[in-house]
Amino acid sequence: MEENIIWTEKFRPQNLKDIQGQKSIVSKLEKFLEHRNMPHLLFSGPAGVGKSTLALVIAKELYKDSWKQNFLELNASDERGIDIVRTKIKDFAKIKTLDDIPFKIIFLDEADALTKDAQQALRRTMEVFTENTRFILSCNYSSKIIDPIQSRCAVFRFKPLEKQNIIELANMIEKNENLQISEDAKNALSIICNGDARKLVNTLQSISYLKKNINAEDIFEMASFASPQEIKEFLKFAIDKHFAIARKKLMDIIIKYGLSGTDIIRNIVREIQILEIEDSKKLEMIRICADVEFRLVEGSNDIVQLDYMIASFGLL
Repeated sequence: MEENIIWTEKFRPQNLKDIQGQKSIVSKLEKFLEHRNMPHLLFSGPAGVGKSTLALVIAKELYKDSWKQNFLELNASDERGIDIVRTKIKDFAKIKTLDDIPFKIIFLDEADALTKDAQQALRRTMEVFTENTRFILSCNYSSKIIDPIQSRCAVFRFKPLEKQNIIELANMIEKNENLQISEDAKNALSIICNGDARKLVNTLQSISYLKKNINAEDIFEMASFASPQEIKEFLKFAIDKHFAIARKKLMDIIIKYGLSGTDIIRNIVREIQILEIEDSKKLEMIRICADVEFRLVEGSNDIVQLDYMIASFGLL
């Protein structure tokens, strides 16, 4: 049974001390748990940084073995209308807890997907049932949560995990799963994950079924992420006006890693920022990439737009 567990659940932190990269937030929440009381909470930040995990840890720390009876988890992206507030949330909020903690917890994930009407109804529900219910809302963008809800919550803004946190997590998985992950592979993980712990765990689990000795090339191929070295080579040819060579190099990268036009643009922008060229050229190259990405999103032909980008780089 253990072999069938998805690694994102297997390696999900079970207590506050195991939470990576959010020390300031964890230290504040520890004080709430010490007093066995807390306000409504709003967790805001990118995906895979521990928002849902922290909500689960809070429930487990407060209620111990009875946490499942006192904790309701809902995903607002599945049911985003006013009915979810009027039915599931209200029905659960009405029932008093039988535990020695005087309130239950409703965790509403992806709360920024709720419609404005649903958020207004939720605001009122948070007022009426505050005596025996606490809400934890999580979202990627707090600006999409209406001000009346934000004012009723203690807002915690999560940041992407730093490189050191990613490497520590990779080291833990390496030890537990008997993998051999090279240092270059760990650096590659920090690049492709961009602070997202969930992406790191899923990537390593996928590769582990194929091989136990993992290198940087394996990471980039599994994540469909172009190797930084290959992107640098392409940029050098493009800037030096070798259009045909640069074009072939770019097409080879796209085919090798199975990238779309917008994917390769984002890879290129990241490498432009660390090129050893004048800042004025970097600015112009990023502007060109932004124009090309916009056209691609609007439905333009990938090949034509990428050819335009290469030609524009050469004409700088």
